[in-house]
Amino acid sequence: MKRICIIGISGKLGQYMTEHALKMGYEVQGVCRPESVGKLARFGDRIKIFPGRTNDREVIRKAVEGCDGVLTVLVPWGVDDYASGTAKAVLDFADPGARLVFSCGLHISMDGQDRFSWKVKAALVVARIARITRLVDIEDQYRATDAIFASNRLWTVVRGPDLEEGESQGLPVWSHHAQDDVLASKLVRRTDFALFMVSALTDDTLVHQAPAIVSRVSQSAVAHAA
Repeated sequence: MKRICIIGISGKLGQYMTEHALKMGYEVQGVCRPESVGKLARFGDRIKIFPGRTNDREVIRKAVEGCDGVLTVLVPWGVDDYASGTAKAVLDFADPGARLVFSCGLHISMDGQDRFSWKVKAALVVARIARITRLVDIEDQYRATDAIFASNRLWTVVRGPDLEEGESQGLPVWSHHAQDDVLASKLVRRTDFALFMVSALTDDTLVHQAPAIVSRVSQSAVAHAA
């Protein structure tokens, strides 16, 4: 795997993924809104940028062409099918055989067997109310992941808990369901979320999986390992 595309490259997670990918020797290109291109100035000519909305199908088509892997940040912004439009464009235009890795929150469930804490449920209620403002549409993230789960592409959907900043603590550990004991701490550093995303590109055990992750040094992960 040589060339990858990061959809949503200018965000915090996207920039961390860029850092990790460059260190691993990947050729990196990505998509971000035109007004956000300046956030990527520190990478200079080490990356190629395709300015545009991440649900713009023509921009996505051009950006993913010839890429061995695509990393996509699914954000529930707006009420115009932003996340689902992004996911469907990546599924439609990525090269055959490309590894497709998507990020989302812990609230997504691939098989309907996840049980969520009251905090997650409360956050979902707030997000649904926020749709009135036309800034957030959490239901669209469900539509996006439903389309991914129904696809026969080589996909992985990485589900993250609460995020914090800080130095890397290493590659996170993962489990299948939100209620699994190893995930109880429900915290991971954003740079390590990004590291897991990039690492998933070459981890065949994660194909057609929706891993929920947690910091490998969290209390629950350490207790589970013991």
